[in-house]
This record gives sequence, C-alpha cells and structure tokens, in this order.
Amino acid sequence: YAKMVDDAVAFALASDETNGEEDAIVALAIDRLAVNLGASIASIVKGYISTEVNPKLAFDVDSSISRGRRIIAMYEELGVSKERVLIKLPATWEGIVAAETLEQEGIQCNLTLIFSFAQAVACAQRGAHLISPFTGRVLDWHKNKQGRTGPTEPDDDEGVVLCRKIYNYYKKFGHDTICMPASWRPSRGAGYDLDEILALGGSDRMTIPAPLLEKLEGSDEEFSPSLDIESAKQCDLEEVANGCMDEKAFRYALNADVCGTEKLTEGLNAFIAETDKLEEAIISKVRSAAP
Repeated sequence: YAKMVDDAVAFALASDETNGEEDAIVALAIDRLAVNLGASIASIVKGYISTEVNPKLAFDVDSSISRGRRIIAMYEELGVSKERVLIKLPATWEGIVAAETLEQEGIQCNLTLIFSFAQAVACAQRGAHLISPFTGRVLDWHKNKQGRTGPTEPDDDEGVVLCRKIYNYYKKFGHDTICMPASWRPSRGAGYDLDEILALGGSDRMTIPAPLLEKLEGSDEEFSPSLDIESAKQCDLEEVANGCMDEKAFRYALNADVCGTEKLTEGLNAFIAETDKLEEAIISKVRSAAP
C-alpha cells in the first residue's frame, strides 16, 4: 500500500482546499487514501465498496456531510460512480442525521456500530440505505454481564434476537433499509461456528468472512430460513414514535439500552484509536514530503 499512501499525501499537499494547514492536509490525505484503496477494490470486485468517514466526526453533523460529499467526489474523479459507494458512518444521532442529508442527495450510506433496536429504527426512519448490526458483539456483552460461560441456543442468542427484531420491524413497516448483520460468534460454543449465520437465514444480506463461507460451503446441515417477509408483516411489533423518532426519543431509548450504549462507545473508541495511529503515520509522511 506504500504507493497508495504516497499518492494520497502528494494529492493532499497539492490541493488548494487545505490552505496549507497541516491538519487539513492530513485529513484530506486520509480520505484520499481510503478512496485510492476503495477504487482499487472496485476494479476487482462487483457491487458495493464501503468507505468510512473519520470516526472522530461521529458527533459532528456538518463535517460528516462534508466529508461524505468529498469522498464521493474523489471516487467519481477516479471513475467510480457514487452508486457503487457506501459512505460508512457510526450510528450516533449525528451520524444518522448526516446520513439522512446524504441519502437525500443520492449518496448511499452504511450505518455501522449498530447494537440496539433504537439505532436501527432511527436509521430506517431517516432513510439510511443499509445498517450493520454486530450480532456476535451483542452476545459477547450479555454473556460477560451475566457471567455466562456455557452454550446459548441460537434462538436465545441476544444478537440473533436483535437482528430478527430489526428485520421484522423493517418489513412490517415498509422500510427499504437493508439489514446486513456482521460479527459472528458460535452461540453454542466451539464447533458451532455457523450458529448465528444459520439462525439469521433469510436476512437481506450478511457480512461473512472467507473461513465461515468455506464452512458454509462444506456443511451438510439441514437449513430452513427463519426470516421471511410475509411472516415479518404479521409480527406483533408496534411502530416506534409514529414513524419519526426525534433526537430526545432516540437518546432516551439508547440510554435505556445499556448494551447499545456501552458497545457504541467501545466501538467508537476503538475506531478512533486506529485513526490516531493512521494520522501519526500520515503526519510523518506529510512533514517529510512538504517543501
């Protein structure tokens, strides 16, 4: 990736939009690096590529919107249409509101760090294209809090329960938002690596790593999807906030969901820590390349 990094730094140093300010140069270089990498992937695979807005902007609506627009503009400059790009934003209130504006401009968004029903509902009500709930991390949280060490039946797996609830709610109330679970754990323990994936059969999409895809391919276990649109439409869920959750209702609901609150904070801090490392590396490159 060295050439991609060097190209991104050179691009940022040559840009007029930074006014020569180091922070702005570093921020632009990081966005350009992400676009360079994404464009390279787009030349190999079909379908979507996902590019993240700096997680340090998780509570800044305007800056998140601006970065999303800038990322899309750079992709289009490289010949990758915006229809193939998902702008990844954390599902804070501010991230969700930023996504709403971007979606209205035809820029599709992937809302990540979904650990609660409140986040999922708010994303759909604001028109997000796709959400990524982290099934296994939800299970981890509940097991740790309750001191559970034994197996959990997939139907009782809290991550599975959450994703099924989201799917059913979306289908019942006509939301087009795609629910794409990720982050998998063996509900029943070692040897049951496919538990959560099979329990969420029928989901819109899934993020599945290659080793688990290989296990799926080699499995002869009988399988029947647990999720389908017609059954979802008959579920007993009620519409939240008459279809339009406002900020107060969102924050109250998220606060009441301790798993959602703690895991969102933990996930954001982890993303930010990795961004800090990248910034340090880019700063060093910028300073050594600057005239």
